[in-house]
Amino acid sequence: MVKQASFYSLMSEIGGALLFLREVLRTLVTKPCSLHEVLLQIWRVTIQSFSTTGMAGFFVGAIMTVQFALQMREFDAMGYLGGLATSGTIREVGPLLIAFMLSGKVGAYTSAELGTMKVTEQIDAIRCLGADPIQEIILPRFIGIIVSSFFLLGLGLIMSILGGMLMGAFFAGVNPEEYIRHIPTIVTFPSIISGLVKCFVFAVVLATICTYRGYSTSGGAKGVGLSVVKTAVATMVGIVIADWMTSFLGDVVMKLVLGA
Repeated sequence: MVKQASFYSLMSEIGGALLFLREVLRTLVTKPCSLHEVLLQIWRVTIQSFSTTGMAGFFVGAIMTVQFALQMREFDAMGYLGGLATSGTIREVGPLLIAFMLSGKVGAYTSAELGTMKVTEQIDAIRCLGADPIQEIILPRFIGIIVSSFFLLGLGLIMSILGGMLMGAFFAGVNPEEYIRHIPTIVTFPSIISGLVKCFVFAVVLATICTYRGYSTSGGAKGVGLSVVKTAVATMVGIVIADWMTSFLGDVVMKLVLGA
């Protein structure tokens, strides 16, 4: 019975999040929000995660370079080190890193902010004034998280290349010019598209969960804390599942394209 109740609770949460996402998308089409609010949220999200993302991207690039160098040294193919490390970062590590950075900082913050507004009846006050809370407070944050994820992805990738170049020079003896030279050869257009699709999907998952949990908060200050915890857990699990789904579907699409 306990397992059955937990399963029903999980299905209820997933269904509620999907219905909430449908409502947000419908509001986006029928009642667009203020551009000023969207730009403000983009700025806030980007600034909150700018330094963390840059530092993490730098060390991820260095780690990827070390790992690839250990294998490539046996095949005397160190000239391709930069291309392989950058390709791996763009296709998988970069989008996943940005998603985890945002879920840890922006996701929890957004959930707490919206949850506080809900339990202090600020959202009800907006509704009483004749405005739509989804349009006024949810939609700008939803769009802001998604758009900011692409800016942060670009920052993370640039810093990862710098970190890889530095580690390649000190650890593998590959000069920066040689490190960069083969990046355009190995980093193909499908690799870039794969990274962008993953980034978009992860951002939608994060934006949906954190805004839904914050908007549906109840139970006072204790409920706000519970919503933040649920947001942190749900976003991590959701991002990992979304990563598997996008990787699987991407592999299927590539096989169909190559087969055609």
